[in-house]
Amino acid sequence: MLSRRSLLSAAAASLLLSACGSTPTQPTVAAVPAPQPVPRKVKIGLALGGGAARGFAHIGVIKALEAQGIVPDIVVGTSAGSVVGSMYAYGYNGFTLQKMALEMDEASISDWALPFFSKSPGVLKGEALQAYVNKTVHNQPIEKLKIPFGAVATDLKTGQPILFRRGNTGMAVRASSAVPSVYQPVTIAGKTYVDGGLVAPVPVRFAREMGAEFIIAVNISSATEAQATASSLDVLMQTFTIMGQRLNQHELKDADVVITPALGAMGSADFNGRNLAVLAGEQAAASVMPQLKARLKAKQLSPALAGQ
Repeated sequence: MLSRRSLLSAAAASLLLSACGSTPTQPTVAAVPAPQPVPRKVKIGLALGGGAARGFAHIGVIKALEAQGIVPDIVVGTSAGSVVGSMYAYGYNGFTLQKMALEMDEASISDWALPFFSKSPGVLKGEALQAYVNKTVHNQPIEKLKIPFGAVATDLKTGQPILFRRGNTGMAVRASSAVPSVYQPVTIAGKTYVDGGLVAPVPVRFAREMGAEFIIAVNISSATEAQATASSLDVLMQTFTIMGQRLNQHELKDADVVITPALGAMGSADFNGRNLAVLAGEQAAASVMPQLKARLKAKQLSPALAGQ
């Protein structure tokens, strides 16, 4: 019989031979998932164009954006866009703005002048509009509004644009809305201003200058063929329409998304169509919402541009 020492030696030799004949085990490496890009905060700018009573459509656009959780960080307005934009920047949401629009008396923003006895041209003074806006925003100056806001006007002497970002909100809106021959020009700090639509019908580039990275532009201008030309005022507004379309061909190219409410032949003084204009704004915004969200997401996932 084998001794105990012999048995132990044989077992050790067997284990050694077994180890020498086996393949070394490779260490297991766990797969590490690729890091997912983290969406960054993108400054959204809302550029609201001019168009008198057609501006009620801006309210519908705001309602549609809010319904999708899209709240702009910057608001810039021209003419009617400055009226709606200032109130939105103050803090009113879309539903409140619609309620205010439906309750607004047109006479509350109309103050007739007597041009034969006035050195300033224009059948409306604009003081009533200024007072209405200031009352609505509780006399808050532009720099105190909740959302950074700018109103675009035109220097009547030089033809250069001016972006009001500080000072009397109602006065800035009045200047931005001072359609020549309709409203009297507005004098601020020794300079005379008229409607911002002469230089920026939809103020896209000013939204960019204020720091917006993603710009939603709302174009409410009418088509030239839809504009009536029966009176002197009609001819004047047709002139603005033609000029505005030319300017918009360049301006709107810089917007990320352009919303154009289907307002048809709605006139610039058609306050009775305000409810339909709000609805048209909602519908137009809803129709481009998938595209808007996709482009916004792409911007959020893209690297920040140098200098922004």
